[in-house]
Amino acid sequence: MTTRAGSAREVARRVVGRVGERGAWATLALGGELAVADLDERDRRFATELTYGTLRHQLRLERALAAHADLRKARPPVRAALLVAAHQILFLRVPAHAAVDDAVAAVRGRFGPKLAGFVNAVLRKLAATGEPPLPTDPRERLAVEHGLARWLVDEVAAQVPPDELAAAVAGLTAPAPLWIRVNRRRATPAAVTAALVAEGATVEPTALDDHALAVRGLGDPARSPSFRAGQWTVQDLAAQLVGRLVDPQPGERLLDACAGVGGKTTHLAELAGDARIDAVDPIATKLELARGAAARLGLAGITAHVGALASLPADRVYDRVLVDAPCSGAGVLRRHPEAATRLTRDDVRGLAALQRDLLDLAAARVRPGGALIYAVCTITAAEGPAQLAAFLARHPGFSLEAPPLPAAVVDGGAARTWPHRHDADGFFAARLRRAP
Repeated sequence: MTTRAGSAREVARRVVGRVGERGAWATLALGGELAVADLDERDRRFATELTYGTLRHQLRLERALAAHADLRKARPPVRAALLVAAHQILFLRVPAHAAVDDAVAAVRGRFGPKLAGFVNAVLRKLAATGEPPLPTDPRERLAVEHGLARWLVDEVAAQVPPDELAAAVAGLTAPAPLWIRVNRRRATPAAVTAALVAEGATVEPTALDDHALAVRGLGDPARSPSFRAGQWTVQDLAAQLVGRLVDPQPGERLLDACAGVGGKTTHLAELAGDARIDAVDPIATKLELARGAAARLGLAGITAHVGALASLPADRVYDRVLVDAPCSGAGVLRRHPEAATRLTRDDVRGLAALQRDLLDLAAARVRPGGALIYAVCTITAAEGPAQLAAFLARHPGFSLEAPPLPAAVVDGGAARTWPHRHDADGFFAARLRRAP
């Protein structure tokens, strides 16, 4: 008989398998699996922890298993079963026999006794010997220990002091808290805190933003009554600081040039009240989600435009333009651990070229005296400081403006957040003022 914990493990195996075999994104794959799985809240959390933990430690798990078998020859579902079981053996307080027996049973049920015996032998050897010693080279060790591509470790090393390197690398893939944004149009931080504590959650404020709260132990946010009532929404602290950097004022005309699902669009509407906001994105389904979020939060003044930025009327200009540009996502790897080994330097170069084009288009939409805000959820220099410097060189009519944010997140005239410093995603953002 399949136990509920066994079902949680099966969810993890299916998601890890889809990520490895088909290049799926874990967030979407896990959400789909949990939607149809008959799991209580505790086992949903176990399935989530097991999935993300396996992906977060995938390099270490593969390295440990490789001491006993050639994973390249294993079928994808068998490989997923080995990885999920190995994570439990090496990193979770799960009795080894429970992890081994569950993986063996899953493989036997699908592929028969021969492969089940193979899985049993490999996992029992792993349980007996443990993990091989990590590499002695400091950066290589950090890469393996925290599941990052080596070039990303080098990227971090170029941007933080040497004594912060280990913490910075660890922070990029460490589990993230659930950050929420209190909807100032419908609730107060105190009221939302009380509501969530009554639901069994732990809530912590931050000195960096008075409407941002870190929440733990809540479960699925969409099931919370206060969420459904539009009192708050899910948004990382770093993303909330971008809205504060825009600093929209009542009555202004705003452009969110890369609106996506509307996280920052709705924040601007909350902050500015009666501002008029054009939200542009080429993907209609994302803007539909943005409309739904605005309706739940009770926000008006947002007009969605499906299409490229260049499709807006040529003569339309704005008081403030936000370019929350497509990027490598190297600052949000703790939410997407599968990307930590997928990203390449070529990806960054291609995205930096796209960001350059978007910034040039957006600059033409800023009225004289208006502001252009550039933001990316990444820590790479090419997409952050270097991109900013290149823009200023091309556009002498713009100048960098001091961020109206706490000093703790200001770096070189721009805003920067790091997981190890702020418990926020890794973001780079800058506000540029166009000459009158």
